[in-house]
Amino acid sequence: MAAAAPPPSPTPAPAVIREDLIPTAHQVFSRIRLATNADVPHIHKLIHQMAVFERLTHLFSATESSLSTTLFPENSPPPFTTFTVFLLEVSQNPFLPIDNQNCTNFSPIHKTINLDLPVSDAEAEMFKSGGNDAVVAGFVLFFPNYSSFLAKPGFYIEDIFVRECYRRKGFGRLLLSTVAAQAAKMGYGRVEWVVLDWNVNAIKFYEEMGAQILQEWRVCRLTGGALEAFANVNI
Repeated sequence: MAAAAPPPSPTPAPAVIREDLIPTAHQVFSRIRLATNADVPHIHKLIHQMAVFERLTHLFSATESSLSTTLFPENSPPPFTTFTVFLLEVSQNPFLPIDNQNCTNFSPIHKTINLDLPVSDAEAEMFKSGGNDAVVAGFVLFFPNYSSFLAKPGFYIEDIFVRECYRRKGFGRLLLSTVAAQAAKMGYGRVEWVVLDWNVNAIKFYEEMGAQILQEWRVCRLTGGALEAFANVNI
């Protein structure tokens, strides 16, 4: 007598996906706007943090007062014709509209960033901006220069800095692209800046975005006593 066939294997139950285990994107709302004199305390702290990062605190002597006087003097020329600062702000909530800050050729840039993990900002209170939960995350300071070869003006970026907890999230690229977009909008020929030779991460980042690293050029500088001494040569 033949043996009975074994019963069929039970059909596996369909997998149940727990919604609480699905990775959730953490939205960060960002805004780039023109800085004003009221932002000087934040700008001063950002520049000091940049000096620490670049190991150049021995050269840092700026004060809030000196920054206010030089960046935002009385009867200051319009933005982009002199020293200009873009401030990067971030928030967990959408930013409310603001006016054009008396500048007809620039409006604040808004972008929403989706992150896998929330940002832990231990300095949020120190960099709080405005009356909501917005904080200052970075800045870029630039001013016009001129290329005689192109016969066109351009922008020179003196400083660009993003606070540590907001790096590698696209905010540095956003700051740079905002300056580049403004230069293109105004018909300018180029945007230039310098980078420390040991900052390989920044060099790689700039090259990936299409910037040329000009190895054959060197920065020349007269400052302090050397500037004063040379000013009196042949006088």
